[in-house]
Amino acid sequence: MKTILFIIQKEFKQIFRDKSMLQLIFILPILQLLILSNAATFDVKNISITFVDNDQSRDSRELINAFKASTYFKVTEPYYSEKEAVEEMQKGKTDIIVTFPIHFNRDLQKEQKASVSVSINAIDAATAGVENVYVTQILNTYNQNIQMQSKYFSENKEVTQNIMVIPSFWYNNTLNYKTFMVPGILVLLVTMLTLFLSSMNIVREKELGTLEQINVTPIKKYQFIIGKLFPFWILGLVILTVGLLIAKLVFNVPMLGSIFLVYGFTSVYLLLILGFGLYISNHTETQQQAMFIAWFFMVIFILMSGLFTPIESMPKWAQNLTLLNPIRYFVEFIRMVLLKGSGISEVLPNLLIVSGFAVFVNGMAVWSYKKSN
Repeated sequence: MKTILFIIQKEFKQIFRDKSMLQLIFILPILQLLILSNAATFDVKNISITFVDNDQSRDSRELINAFKASTYFKVTEPYYSEKEAVEEMQKGKTDIIVTFPIHFNRDLQKEQKASVSVSINAIDAATAGVENVYVTQILNTYNQNIQMQSKYFSENKEVTQNIMVIPSFWYNNTLNYKTFMVPGILVLLVTMLTLFLSSMNIVREKELGTLEQINVTPIKKYQFIIGKLFPFWILGLVILTVGLLIAKLVFNVPMLGSIFLVYGFTSVYLLLILGFGLYISNHTETQQQAMFIAWFFMVIFILMSGLFTPIESMPKWAQNLTLLNPIRYFVEFIRMVLLKGSGISEVLPNLLIVSGFAVFVNGMAVWSYKKSN
């Protein structure tokens, strides 16, 4: 036990002696959490919309005002030629073009129907789909208002009562996207830092030439591995603590579940990530190699974790691959506990899977580490 404590003490001294590593561990996660949580959002706002009003009637102006009243649209200067509006879209100065035909008002009054042309920049298909929903909602609302007015003023016709829908938003009643993203980004930061630091740990000893000296000492294999990885396990919990404080104080993320459950799950999860980092470190010769390999796996883990893209929207084969992704289970867990208030019974499958991964990966990492004595 004393041997392990001496190795742990040596590792902490080495970490705190390196100022660049201290910045990487403490300052960088705070900046990343603050910046990414504000930037990583799927909310579509400030949509530039341009109108080509060939009718210049009261009805067309009312519909334009309906778009101006929306907080999602930013109405640009109107154009009297669709060609000019298309040129603005090609320059990237507008996202949507709404064109009113010449007899829009007349057709609406006499024939009780009229059409408008809506052109949407669909280079980003996901954004274009959301923009189309926003435009359709405003047009449908305007259409319903016209129908209600025409029925009200028509003789011998009763006004149809619409069905009133009262939505109830659970777990995120303000529909704040940061509430959804901040816990996931926190998982990402904890994983990245602990994986990178642990994967470069033993490799650094190789580069300095001290690993050969350690290998011929009476230190047991398990003592050396525990002593090398335990400091990063502690640092992972410290990063989690700082992230939770920022999430609560800065972003006001609700924390409905047990914080002790979060720390318990994270403790097991960090064993998995540290074991994976140790396995990478055992099979690389330089810190640069370890960094590239760790980053290769991190990109795959991030994109297939459900953090930015819903797993349900992925192809079936991709959904099956996510079952091998540890970040997926941590992201699901922390959102369930913090936002839903889930207990141990609801998150037990995630905990068991991560525990199984941790045992397997650490077993492979210990087996792959070669010691001469």
